Amino acid sequence: MNCRRCGTPLRKPGDYCLTCNTANADAVVVEFAEDRARLTVLDEDAVVGETTVTTRPESDEQLTEIQLRNFAGRVADEIRRKRPDTVYAAGAREPLRETRAQVHHEFYRVPDASVGEEGDDSGGTRDPDASPVVSWVLDRRGDRALEVVETPPREKIGGSHSTLIGDRKGRKAVSTVAQHPHVKKIVPGPIDAGGTGSRTGLRAKATRAGTNGNVRLLLRDGSSVQENRIVTTAMDRETGERVREDLNEALREAELQDE
Repeated sequence: MNCRRCGTPLRKPGDYCLTCNTANADAVVVEFAEDRARLTVLDEDAVVGETTVTTRPESDEQLTEIQLRNFAGRVADEIRRKRPDTVYAAGAREPLRETRAQVHHEFYRVPDASVGEEGDDSGGTRDPDASPVVSWVLDRRGDRALEVVETPPREKIGGSHSTLIGDRKGRKAVSTVAQHPHVKKIVPGPIDAGGTGSRTGLRAKATRAGTNGNVRLLLRDGSSVQENRIVTTAMDRETGERVREDLNEALREAELQDE
């Protein structure tokens, strides 16, 4: 494949051209297994390249921490050479989390429940040769992009109630949500001390989106419950659900929600 602007041959399809500083891809879809990752490179609605990164544990057990970090680093290197606007990822959680920590691109996890079966006939832009994950991404790339909020996370938190339950973990949950690029504001709610007791410490969950795309962050700690309003840039329930799924994934990664 050659650069679409200057014609310089690229080492791999979709690579960023260093000769004329031109991107030749705008998204990468990564499908993780425990010992391999398949990367599909997209330019608008076209698949321009694929590559697979593999690793093998020294035994039949899971990857060691060093092997996992190196595996994710190789995947991250493949992503960086494309310089995409967005990365979509699905599959095994551990290598996905480690890769997400190593790249600075806009990064979305494709919700497992939204990935259709191979024979899905729902229409859209599905490529019959594409995997369900790639097809899911292609079907939604035409959606109106959500506004990205540049406000620092700390400045997104406000309202008449300033107390959060769960002390440090409560603040961590709210901070995790505030870091999401499609969250405009978090408004802490009153604390209800009459809930059912929890034996697992503070748990956090983003609840179903409303018709305006906003969601709620539900915090439970012992018998205390707090419902916090999250104002997002989503424009309806469907896009709000996409934000909610991403928030819950971030809370799981922060170990504030059960798997």
